[in-house]
Amino acid sequence: MKLHELRPAEGSTKAKKRLGRGTASGQGKSAGKGQKGQKSRSGGGVRLGFEGGQMPLYRRLPKIGFTNIFRKEYAVINLMDLEGFENGTVVTPELLKEAGLVKAMKNGIKVLGTGDFTKNLTVQAHKFSKTAAEKIAAAGGKVEVI
Repeated sequence: MKLHELRPAEGSTKAKKRLGRGTASGQGKSAGKGQKGQKSRSGGGVRLGFEGGQMPLYRRLPKIGFTNIFRKEYAVINLMDLEGFENGTVVTPELLKEAGLVKAMKNGIKVLGTGDFTKNLTVQAHKFSKTAAEKIAAAGGKVEVI
């Protein structure tokens, strides 16, 4: 079976009821909408969340949260991802982008200490976690904050 051969089970779907197409359509004079009023009109009805004039729920609840417009977001990379580089390499943000380890630079690169690290690398980044800096130094590498 192929994707274009899929069909719903027999009898599981029905055609949509076409309302308001005259008295002969089987829906009667007012097409199942009753007599007069807002809901019987074309385009009639109330907006989402309307409670008949009562203060709606979304306005009764207090506002919460705050968005810090000065927040800095960093592209994150783990030490185990740097294991692919040769010993003695200077790992720069541009090199990480070329290697496909970082998709977008954002506000800089932060190196985290997840995973084992054995390579002797000089790592240049905007931020380092404490464990990442310790592991790089322990392996004989250098940490350079840009």
